[in-house]
Amino acid sequence: MSRESIKLFKALSDENRLRILKMLQSKSLCVCEITKVLELAASTVSKHLSVLREAGFIAEEKEGKWVNYMINTTPTDKRISSILFSLDFWISDEDQIISDKKKIKSINRYDVCSS
Repeated sequence: MSRESIKLFKALSDENRLRILKMLQSKSLCVCEITKVLELAASTVSKHLSVLREAGFIAEEKEGKWVNYMINTTPTDKRISSILFSLDFWISDEDQIISDKKKIKSINRYDVCSS
């Protein structure tokens, strides 16, 4: 098995990273917004984002004081698009995913981001 395949599967092996991917399929978010939903330390969320970015699942874009994270819509590895497309089949009906989707709709980054 190739290192790239292993990297993809490792990125998907954590529940919180799957939750992040599902959130980012709804809209782009900054670290503090993701942190609020996951109820984890910002450093932990940043590590998860780093793993997802290095695997090619997400991209980031600076906007003023924020770094917005979003689904990578143009991955170089076509397997990434296929995996992202199939996430709905595997986990969209999970209670935690449904709860996360509701939370991100009500989060206002101006309220949750302190700096």
